[in-house]
Amino acid sequence: MNPAPDPARAALEAAYRHDKRRVLATLIHLLGGFDAAEEALHEAFAAAAEQWPRQGVPQNPYAWLVSAGRFKAIDRWRGQARLAAALPELALLAEVEAPPPTPEAVQDDELRLIFICCHPALPPDARIALTLREIAGLSTEEIARAYLSRAPVIAQRIVRAKARIRAEALPYEIPERSELPARLDDVLRVIYLIFSEGYAATEGPSLTRPELCATALRLARLLAGLMGGEPEVLGLLALLLLHQARGATRTDAAGELVLLEDQDRGLWDREGIAEAQRLIERAFASRRVGPYVLQAAIAAVHAAAPSLAATDWTELLALYELLQRVEPLSPLVGLNRAAALGMRDGPASGLAAIEAVLARGELDGYALAHAARADMLRRLGQDEAARDSYRRALALTRQPAEQRFLRRRLAQLGD
Repeated sequence: MNPAPDPARAALEAAYRHDKRRVLATLIHLLGGFDAAEEALHEAFAAAAEQWPRQGVPQNPYAWLVSAGRFKAIDRWRGQARLAAALPELALLAEVEAPPPTPEAVQDDELRLIFICCHPALPPDARIALTLREIAGLSTEEIARAYLSRAPVIAQRIVRAKARIRAEALPYEIPERSELPARLDDVLRVIYLIFSEGYAATEGPSLTRPELCATALRLARLLAGLMGGEPEVLGLLALLLLHQARGATRTDAAGELVLLEDQDRGLWDREGIAEAQRLIERAFASRRVGPYVLQAAIAAVHAAAPSLAATDWTELLALYELLQRVEPLSPLVGLNRAAALGMRDGPASGLAAIEAVLARGELDGYALAHAARADMLRRLGQDEAARDSYRRALALTRQPAEQRFLRRRLAQLGD
């Protein structure tokens, strides 16, 4: 007989899974620093693990954890020899009982944290790494892979960024409206990177990490509520909605990768697609179109097509041409354009374009670039060269579902 489920343990695991980053954001706001907040977060969950089984699960676990973390920090400061130096913060924190956080306050805390992480006083490469670590909870290894960098380099960037925030006493607040545009590019990028890691996990047992997709979508909606007049904000939200709309069809019941051409389009979320299309129309009406709006427009063309064969590849290529004008140095834009070219004009044209992108060198360690090259070679009947490229892609990816897919392709080619 299976043991009875433990409600306290289940509630604790759910709180850790869904609320940990939001609890941290609020503690950073309340305690005024990353280090104190992170320590308080761990102490709050340790207290919950001890008390919830005996006293029952609180009605609002999030508020309980914030309160517990706050008072753990106060107790710790009281007990430290550095008490005198901490007295101003201690007096402020202990002055009154903090009210339970409201949903609006929680959202503000998350936005505050994003904007402090993307503060212009921090080096550009540190802003996004810090935000991915503190907002999304990505490991340094995961961030390093997103940057095609090494984990120690990313770890140093994060440590230096936190030290700079402390040294310059950067305020934990949403900046004035006039200061928002200077931080917007980084904020948009980091939300997109969070979603990307959730949509196509770089490692782990599952191809996707739905909790990261949900976090990114929530942040994008918060940002749209704050800066709904910015077309790129609307474009990013539309782009995430369009990807999310077909997310459930990217894997089969066994968790295996399903290519776009094989996905059941009848299962795509039409309500999400319609919302995204309305956002794109608003963004285009502003006549200030940037990379996220254009990427959303590309995704909308895919979403509107009844099948892969019936996709309007000419329109897609026109959109990619515009996107390349906006982001001329992006190798990923070049790779995606090459794939679209291969669909419109045939695999020989696609292969030539992909090889031109690979010749630049930036994507030599990117598995999907070699997989795309392999696919063009397979379609051309150049099996030996295709096998070489599939093997190269297989050696580069750490994602089990992608590895199984590539092995199936190799087996189909007699490898």
